[in-house]
Amino acid sequence: MKLCNQKEKDIIRVKEIITDLNAEKKNLIEKLNDMKNMSDTINIEEIGILNGELSVLKERLRKTELKIADVSSASTEQLKILEKQLRDGQDERRRMHNIIQELRGNVRVFARIRPFLPGDDVTNDAKPCVIARNENTLRIARKSAELDQVFSFQYNRVFSPCTGQDTIFEEVSEFVQSALDGYNVCLFSYGQTGSGKTHTMQGSGVDQMRGIIPRAIEQVGRYKDNLEREGWQYNMKVSFLEIYNEEIRDLLRKENSEKLKHEIKSDSDGRRFVTNLTLKSLELKDSMQMDEIMHLATKHRSVGRTNMNNNSSRSHSVFTLHLTAKHPVQRKAIRGTLNLVDLAGSERLSRSGATGDRAKETMCINKSLSSLTDVFVACGKKSNFIPYRNSKLTYLLQPSLSGNGKTLMIVNVSPTEESFQETLYALRFAANVNKCELGKPKRSIEDIHATDDEKRINLSLRK
Repeated sequence: MKLCNQKEKDIIRVKEIITDLNAEKKNLIEKLNDMKNMSDTINIEEIGILNGELSVLKERLRKTELKIADVSSASTEQLKILEKQLRDGQDERRRMHNIIQELRGNVRVFARIRPFLPGDDVTNDAKPCVIARNENTLRIARKSAELDQVFSFQYNRVFSPCTGQDTIFEEVSEFVQSALDGYNVCLFSYGQTGSGKTHTMQGSGVDQMRGIIPRAIEQVGRYKDNLEREGWQYNMKVSFLEIYNEEIRDLLRKENSEKLKHEIKSDSDGRRFVTNLTLKSLELKDSMQMDEIMHLATKHRSVGRTNMNNNSSRSHSVFTLHLTAKHPVQRKAIRGTLNLVDLAGSERLSRSGATGDRAKETMCINKSLSSLTDVFVACGKKSNFIPYRNSKLTYLLQPSLSGNGKTLMIVNVSPTEESFQETLYALRFAANVNKCELGKPKRSIEDIHATDDEKRINLSLRK
């Protein structure tokens, strides 16, 4: 009986535990549901907040896109304005550049005094007979038993013996620039044999010793890059010839073409050219190609030994850079030529000791230089007749020597007293050249007419 009563008490206690557990379960379920409902409410609120922020971001993005579109449209218009201003600025630069050239004179003369060289056979304390007094004046003097001879000359620029190749080119670079602007330009290197003409024009080696020709090509390359970014399309070729005993020889010829005849002709537009002359396309940034051209020309050029120089140039050499360019948008085309001329040395037969072929060469050289003198004298006097045809040198370079071109002469002189007479002659000749005034140079620029295909395209676009 006691056992049964105990079991019943146990059953009642278990039921109470079950009841308590069910109640707790119910409470837990209610709490769980309450938490779930609360969680859903929180998520909804967060989603609402995020949706609101997203809407704000979308509106800001839309406004930003509209602003970008407005700015882009304005930038396009501004870019067009800036491009036009840039073109106008370049045109104004060219105009001002050429006004300055005209004010300075389209014929300019520089004088360069070379230093003493080992071959001059002078003592260490020898004094030069030619000295630069300032940037524009030099003096040449010689003492003799009879009288002291002192002469002063004034030029556009005078370079002392210590002047480097870089300074020389800095002064002539503006003429090089004119060729790219569509003008006929000519730079002469003039003087007696052994005065440094070829060194001035061609130089030697690399870096500081380079002459005008390689430096000019380098400058043209840099300037060409700038112009091409403005829309110009350039085509450049070079030729290199010599005039030897009044005969034209191609210095870039192939070995089997020595017997080709070369004549100076004019095309239908009046532009001067030489028949059968080699024209080489030039990659301006390829220094090795330029070196090969200079080496080939040096190999073919006529040289000979005289009492004044063991390796005297016996001809006039003419390096020409032929420039053509067009601007499709502006529909403009320009043509320019840059002639870099290394003249044969002026000399007296009595001093050079030339005989036979050398004597004949000397007479031809002096005759052509006299013809060049006559041309400059006639230009200086503004004569109606200019004797360009008296030599092939002046006839070939007529476009640059006439009023349509720009000319610069560098007269190179020796400092030795032994060369006094030749130096005095060269300085007097240069002084006469410096008095010349050419007419206003003409830029070779023309309009490009639209092709039939372009006209049809433009017509269809307008429709």
